[in-house]
Amino acid sequence: MGRFSGKVAIITGASRGIGLAAAQRIVDEGGKVVITGRSPEPLEQAVAQLGGAGTAVGVAGKAHDADHRAEVVRRTLAEFGRIDVLVNNTGTNPVFDAIVNLEPSAMAKIFEINVIAAASWVSAVHHAWMAENGGSVVNVASLAGQHPSPGIGIYGASKAALINLTEQLAYELAPAGVRVNAVAPAVVKTKFAEALFEDEEATAKSYPLGRLGVPDDIAAAIAYLASDDASWVTGQTHTLDGGRTLGAGVE
Repeated sequence: MGRFSGKVAIITGASRGIGLAAAQRIVDEGGKVVITGRSPEPLEQAVAQLGGAGTAVGVAGKAHDADHRAEVVRRTLAEFGRIDVLVNNTGTNPVFDAIVNLEPSAMAKIFEINVIAAASWVSAVHHAWMAENGGSVVNVASLAGQHPSPGIGIYGASKAALINLTEQLAYELAPAGVRVNAVAPAVVKTKFAEALFEDEEATAKSYPLGRLGVPDDIAAAIAYLASDDASWVTGQTHTLDGGRTLGAGVE
């Protein structure tokens, strides 16, 4: 019996990287998952990796699309009959520049996907299941939301908003038995973050533990926060940074 036996999770942006690693961890510990992503083919491959029908379902669509959210919730309840966990992993950062050089439309898009969509997913699962049955939400924020991050400042600002959103939702939803937490990773070796570690060896030197993160590092923390092991934890952001913010630095 695993920590997620008899439980069902929705994980957004889970066709690869951190989302897929989190889905795999939940499945390995006895759970069932519904995963989302923009493209059907990578989702199909991910579903097969996770064990296929009866264990995993993929629903393609855009995280910030209301019809997509409604379809995911409908499919989850139809296939598995419950929604115990939501992992808000979908995020975007299409620009790399100083904030003063960005178009307002680009900034708005980042906040729409990274913040508003996350809040909307929580609302959808809450009204569909968690308000009556409780549950756990884990938002994937970023170290960039806790410290200035040159070049990705608006992305960082959106993740700072997501961290605050986590606290607000945790307070609001606690009476219903819904816990809301977040993880804030530093640089993790994913396709999404490739531009941040072009020289991996040089980048890793700034981490006291001497390496960058990998998706499984983040998945382990997500699984803890989503599980009953964290039943008295809510409104918290778990920083995962290999010691990067200790301040001493590494030569």
